[in-house]
Amino acid sequence: MLQHKSKVRFTLTVLFAINLLNFYDRSIFGSVVEPIRKQWSLSDAQIGWLATAFTLLYAIIGVPMGRLSDTGRRSRLLALGVAAWSLMTALSGWTWNFASMFAARLGVGVGEAVCAPAGNSLIGDLYPARQRGRALSFFMLGLPIGYCLGAYITGQVAAAYGWRMAFFVACLPGLLVAVLATKALDPPRGAAEASPHAQREHTGSPYWSVLRIPTICWIIATGALYNFNSYAYGTFLPAFLSRYHGQSLRQSNTEFAILWGGAGVVGLLLGGWVADRVSHQSKSGRLLVGGVSLLFSSAGLFFALGLPQGAVTSFVIVAGAAVTLAFLYYPCVYATIQDVVRPQLRGTAMALYFLAMYLLGGSFGPVVVGRLSDHYARIAASQAGADALTEAARAVGLHSAMYAIVVCSVLVALALFGAARTVGRDMGELQAWMNLPASGPLSADAQD
Repeated sequence: MLQHKSKVRFTLTVLFAINLLNFYDRSIFGSVVEPIRKQWSLSDAQIGWLATAFTLLYAIIGVPMGRLSDTGRRSRLLALGVAAWSLMTALSGWTWNFASMFAARLGVGVGEAVCAPAGNSLIGDLYPARQRGRALSFFMLGLPIGYCLGAYITGQVAAAYGWRMAFFVACLPGLLVAVLATKALDPPRGAAEASPHAQREHTGSPYWSVLRIPTICWIIATGALYNFNSYAYGTFLPAFLSRYHGQSLRQSNTEFAILWGGAGVVGLLLGGWVADRVSHQSKSGRLLVGGVSLLFSSAGLFFALGLPQGAVTSFVIVAGAAVTLAFLYYPCVYATIQDVVRPQLRGTAMALYFLAMYLLGGSFGPVVVGRLSDHYARIAASQAGADALTEAARAVGLHSAMYAIVVCSVLVALALFGAARTVGRDMGELQAWMNLPASGPLSADAQD
């Protein structure tokens, strides 16, 4: 028993390391936006498209990766994915123009498409429902810590050795973790469920079986809106701190590391504890907590953006509080997906969720905010009587564009409240399915 527990902890630790590198590698581009923009004379809309390149293939390739996560050996998939995206990240350092960087970022997306479906599916089979919120929180700590380390290390490396070196240093840790992933546990689907028939095979269309769950449809909508914000924020926040608040490359990335990383860790740890606590009292508790926290997060970001230029410390404190509240989203939503989806379909459910999250959200966030930034910058330049875009106009334009994130955050909260209205019934249907024997009247997906 002790040996099994140690292997479970080892597997969760490896999954955390994979997720950390997943977000570390994603953060590099946003951290070096300003030197790349100036070297290649790019607009903010082009910067947005470079950030979107990653999400396009990530979303599309994620669907078949989700099915493989439900049918194949997940530890092997994770090892191959980490190795692939690490090599493509290094390749980003050899790019020479917009098109070559776009192609390299597409390749990173292919490798990282494995992480979320396989990782979440494994955790669902390693931990029972009462412990999943905390286990998923630990796994998702890779997001803020990865962004924190990525922003800080990238800022230091890029300032000292140039932006290309920042992509190169990320490769070796990924290859080492890929080796460790081959040693991870890969339990049977449904192994952690208390219900006696949870491990039986699913029949029928896996995609329809997932999409027919009302709570999943609401959660998919929240994911698209949330990732719109997340990727717009991650792409442009270091640039915003640099342009609007006058920070250097090293300073802006250190502040981003504190704001996104430190605040994110607090939010995930708090969210995991709260998600498990409220789940014992109310089936809709997790989603209600997520919705309320997003509303307060929206208000915090609105006030942070209203601070005057140069008020860096105040901005980091207020925006950091907003980020802390926003990060409660992850444990509340990810644990809910496990609560309403059959064990054999959890990889597929995560893949469909991430398809919308990245194709409809992450893909549009940087592009829309980038275009808004260019639009408002032109207006600012025209009002100042300038014939061309100045750095001052670009600062004003990006500041105005960031308010789109506030609007989207409110919409996420409203969609979470919608999911809270259906989750109780969907949880009950899943438990009824798992408790019926294979020969029972509902066993062969007769209700699908």
